[in-house]
Amino acid sequence: MRRPAHLVESILSTLENVIEPGVTTEAIAAFCSGKITEGCALSSAKGYNGFPATICTSVNNVAVHGIPGNDPLRNGDILTVDLSLNIDGWHGDSARTYIVGEGSKDVLRLQKAARAATEAGIRAAMAGKRIGDIGWNIEKVARRWGCSVIEKFAGHGIGLQLHEDPLILPTGEKSTGTPLVPGMVFTIEPVLALGSSEVTSLGDGWSFITTDGSPTAQYEHTVALFSGRTEVLTDNSLTFYYS
Repeated sequence: MRRPAHLVESILSTLENVIEPGVTTEAIAAFCSGKITEGCALSSAKGYNGFPATICTSVNNVAVHGIPGNDPLRNGDILTVDLSLNIDGWHGDSARTYIVGEGSKDVLRLQKAARAATEAGIRAAMAGKRIGDIGWNIEKVARRWGCSVIEKFAGHGIGLQLHEDPLILPTGEKSTGTPLVPGMVFTIEPVLALGSSEVTSLGDGWSFITTDGSPTAQYEHTVALFSGRTEVLTDNSLTFYYS
């Protein structure tokens, strides 16, 4: 699973040089498609339950599952790109949030909060803990940054299928839920909003938007649990060791 995960990480890192005012999300999707082909991989998203695109591109108040389109991005927009890949039947999944041009102070705070909340969840994802510890840590950090967690969307097990058990909720209570044991591989992917956590369907069959129009941000990583360490497969620089 390191192979698709590392390719996902590489492509998302490259997007830092692609995303700018005037670029369309359809152009970003086309760029990613080229990189996926170069890496001898397949998009896990395209065709999944009928999803029409290679990647998800969620702009501003689109919380998840945004479909790439031809509207140019504007200075100050906030964009989350969710990319999942399949190599030889194994899947890797990750998402990052990008600021288009120069963002406002609130948007920059939201981006930092989303990254910090995901990292807090990862630090709680260790053998011997429980799934509730992950959500508890996510929610605690989100509140500290003055953001809400959209509870409707959760992480998931991943392997030979894109979505497997267990469900990794972005909120929870300490020391509750399914025990975490070595061998588990799953995603941690909280979606944060500057305003209300309430969402509604956009009407395209996939996208959800915040009901109050507030912007959202998301960082997602695929993590693997071992005895004594947790490896972040979609960030080659992150491995957490513990006794």
